[in-house]
Amino acid sequence: MITTLLWDLDGTLLNFKKAEENAIRTLFKEFNIGVLTDEMLKRYGEINKETWEKIEKNEVDKKEALIKRYERFFDEYNIDKKIAIDFNEKYQLALGDTIIYLDDSLNIVKDLKNNYKQYLVTNGTKKAQDKKIKNSHFEEVLDGVFISEEVGYDKPSIKYFDYVFNHIEEKNKDNMIIIGDSLSSDIKGGNNAGIKTCWYNPNNKNNDGDYKIDFSIKNLNEIYDVLNTLNK
Repeated sequence: MITTLLWDLDGTLLNFKKAEENAIRTLFKEFNIGVLTDEMLKRYGEINKETWEKIEKNEVDKKEALIKRYERFFDEYNIDKKIAIDFNEKYQLALGDTIIYLDDSLNIVKDLKNNYKQYLVTNGTKKAQDKKIKNSHFEEVLDGVFISEEVGYDKPSIKYFDYVFNHIEEKNKDNMIIIGDSLSSDIKGGNNAGIKTCWYNPNNKNNDGDYKIDFSIKNLNEIYDVLNTLNK
């Protein structure tokens, strides 16, 4: 019997790609460092993805890596790397200026509130995530929020999930499910933690690793079918 839902934020409940794009375009204008082309934006996305994969594997220091991603990006396009620290700081806040719900996610979470405990499990900085969560109004409907920077560990670390389990009402892992878009963070995290997983996969990506996926959905509204199946 599922009683507890662990929701990922970026790329699951909220459109992170659009928030990222808008934040960087805004800051390019603010710092007066030229035109951000689509090719540059794509390249930044690749660098950012690589950075977070290393953070998830605990291969790099998060605080240092988040700055170095900009140093690397700026270096490739002959932009002064000295602005990387300031740019990164402002980027954290700018991410929260664009709130786009995926598949009517806010109303889905609101609708499920009467029957399930729901928590946010998100990697990221406290500064960035706090603003997103406030502006999106998720903090008003969720039962708790677990930001990796506050926890001290990132998904998919079992230490991250142990912290979550120690701070939520439900103690039986059989009664929990994690819903997220990242195989390396959410699904692997769920596997490490020994809970059910639901992969949010709107773009029909392939399972390119040794991940155990209990359910796969293309639209968040399909979570109702998943829960009905589990709670028959």
